[in-house]
Amino acid sequence: MKERGKPRGKDDAGHSRREFLQMAGVGAVGPLLILSAKNEARRKGSKRMSKMKIERLEIFPVRYPTIGYFKFFVGPPGTPAGRPAVLVKVTANDGTVGWGESVPIPKWSYETLESAASTIENYLKPVLLGRDPFDLLGAHGAMNNAIAPSFSTGAPITKSGIDMALHDLAGKASGLSLAQRWGCPTGGKITLSWTLNPRTLDETEKLIEEGKRRGYSNFNVKVAPDPAFDMELCRIVKKSVPDGFLWADANGGYDPATALEIAPKLADIGVPVLEQPLPSNRLAGYRELKRQGALPIIMDEGVVSPADLVEFIRLDLLDGVAMKPARCGGLLPARREVELLKDAGLMFLGSGLTDPGISLAASLALYGAYGLRFPAALNGPQFLAKSVLKRPFKPVNGELPVPTGPGLGVEVDEEKVKALVTESRTTRASA
Repeated sequence: MKERGKPRGKDDAGHSRREFLQMAGVGAVGPLLILSAKNEARRKGSKRMSKMKIERLEIFPVRYPTIGYFKFFVGPPGTPAGRPAVLVKVTANDGTVGWGESVPIPKWSYETLESAASTIENYLKPVLLGRDPFDLLGAHGAMNNAIAPSFSTGAPITKSGIDMALHDLAGKASGLSLAQRWGCPTGGKITLSWTLNPRTLDETEKLIEEGKRRGYSNFNVKVAPDPAFDMELCRIVKKSVPDGFLWADANGGYDPATALEIAPKLADIGVPVLEQPLPSNRLAGYRELKRQGALPIIMDEGVVSPADLVEFIRLDLLDGVAMKPARCGGLLPARREVELLKDAGLMFLGSGLTDPGISLAASLALYGAYGLRFPAALNGPQFLAKSVLKRPFKPVNGELPVPTGPGLGVEVDEEKVKALVTESRTTRASA
C-alpha cells in the first residue's frame, strides 16, 4: 500500500500547515472564532460564498438493518434492532444541500439515537441557522459553546454529523472534492480489514473464510476480557492468513496487569498492534505498556479531541491512533489529529463506527487524502444491510474507492431516506 504523501501548501481556507496545527485546542472557543474571522476575510473575494447562509437543518433518525452478529449492536431485551444513526440535511439559502450522519452506538460510547437527535434539534440547530456554511471553525466554536466539554469534546459523535454535512455542502457549492479543498491527493482506493468478533472459537474459521470469499486478506479481531480466548483466536487467524495484517482491538477491556501480560504473547503470535487495551482513564497503565514496548499501543476511545492527542503525545502514552472522524467531532478535528500524528512520526490507522454510507464516505475521503498505509477497519459494508445512497459502496477484492465528486462525493436518495425513517419507526414500535 503506497503512501500518497502529506498535504501540500495551504488548504482551501488559506491555512498553512503550521496554522492548521496551531488549531489543535478545539475546546478554546475564543481562538476558534478569531481564526474563523481570518478564514472569512480570506474568502472575501467570493460573492457567492460570502452570501451563503444556513437556512434549514433537518434530521432523520433511523435504524439500519444489520447482517450477522456484532457485539456492539446487541442491547438489553426490548431494545429496537438495527444500527442507529441520525441523518443530517443542511440546506443553504441558495438551495445547496449537504448531508451528514451522526452514528451513536450506546454500547461503545454514551451517546444514543435519542440524545443525538434531541441535541441537534434543541441545542445545535439554533446556533447554526444563519451562519456561513463555509465557516467550519466558527460552526465548531458555536457547537462547543452550546454543548460544553466535560473531560473532552461534548457529544462528539452527534456533532460529527453536522460537521460532515457542512463539509459536503461547502464542497458541492464550490464544485470540489474534500481532497481538492484540502490541497491533498485525490482518488485512489482504501484497503479494508474484515472484522472478527466470534462468540465461540468454533465460529472463527467460518468467519475467516467468509471474509476471504469476499476478497479480504486482512483482519481485525475484537479481544478482551479473556486472554486465553484472545490468544487462541489470534493463533487461528494468523494460521489461516499468515501474511495478512492482524489488528487486535480490546476496546478498553483489559486491566493493566492482564494487558502487560498478554501484549508480549500477542507480539510472539505476529499481532503488529494492540488498540485501546485499557479504559481511557488508566493513564498510568498506558505509560507502563508504552515503557514495556512489546507492541505499538494504538488509542481509539481515549483520544477524542486534538487536545487529547497532544496530551497523550506529551506524556508518551501511545504509538498511534485508530482514527474515526465520527468519534472526534467530524472531519475538521480528525484532520488536525492526523496532522499531529504525522508530524510526531506516530502511526495513523483508519477505523470506523460501522459507518453507513454517508459517514463511510467521510472516512474514505479522510484516509484517501492523507495516504493511509494500513488496512482500514471500515466494517459498515460487512454488517449493514441497507444504504440511503443512490450508489451504495460495495467492496471489490477487499477495497473501496475514495469518492472523487464534490463534497463527500456521494448522492443521497431521499426516497430511500423516507422509507428507512418509516421502517425504523415500525421497528421501534414493535420492540
